[in-house]
Amino acid sequence: MDPEVSLLLHCADWKGLRKCQVQVELSERYNRQTDPALEDHIEKLWKERLAKEPWIFNGAKFRLHSFSLACDKNFEADDACIKNYKENLVEINSKEEDTFTAINACIGDKATALPSKESQRQEECVLILRLGLTSYKDYLGTNWSAQAEELCRRGEVEFGDPLLFLAQPLGVGAVLSTMDDQIVFIRRSHRVAEAGGLLDIPGGHPEPKVVCENLGLKICEDKISMVMLSPVAVVTELYSSVCAEIRDEINIPLKFLGEPLLIGIALNHTSAGRPSAEFYISQKVVPERWC
Repeated sequence: MDPEVSLLLHCADWKGLRKCQVQVELSERYNRQTDPALEDHIEKLWKERLAKEPWIFNGAKFRLHSFSLACDKNFEADDACIKNYKENLVEINSKEEDTFTAINACIGDKATALPSKESQRQEECVLILRLGLTSYKDYLGTNWSAQAEELCRRGEVEFGDPLLFLAQPLGVGAVLSTMDDQIVFIRRSHRVAEAGGLLDIPGGHPEPKVVCENLGLKICEDKISMVMLSPVAVVTELYSSVCAEIRDEINIPLKFLGEPLLIGIALNHTSAGRPSAEFYISQKVVPERWC
């Protein structure tokens, strides 16, 4: 396993979670906390980045605050799923060696919500994601900043939450299985802020702007607020966005993609534990023009 990536949530033994098994709770309480000095720092980094890479652009994102995973009435992994992770995040982000061992030690079986041998049927599991709003600009100025470790320490010391000042935008990634049982990888563009030119799975972010558009609202991204969003529409965007990324990056039409199944949430420690919801998707049929 990549030592820079760890698992926050593992759903594979439930054969993945369908869209009907995922809910979201939206609140401004789940937004990143800030102060004038941090905002000045973010603005400074953004201007410097734009000067070097004028093709990048800002956009609203969903911020993962925490989650609850309930399987049957006898099992629930709620805030404690993330509590252990938060308590040890400062130490993890300050160490470049043996990251995987450290994250396993701090998360443990309860935090990854692994089912027991007597796990209940797939339909009985319900995942609740607690989401706030953030932006790509805030991500570059916090998680991707050279001050990320210090922000974690400050959040822990002052508020008992090392994630408090981090953007933590929720991404999506797709493990796409083709008709001949191959897994698809792509090479990232060199004109991106993170991991340019490296191999990756298809992915991106669920977009608050798309949720607004699907609800019939036309508004600038910096004006989007929680009152404009519907929890059901956000879940729909979470699942549809990963399919849209496959369509846009690999050129497979949506009608040839199977139902996305959420298999877990991964944490990228290159960017201070940035979360990404990972899905399994199978190709349904081969388009005739490919035959």
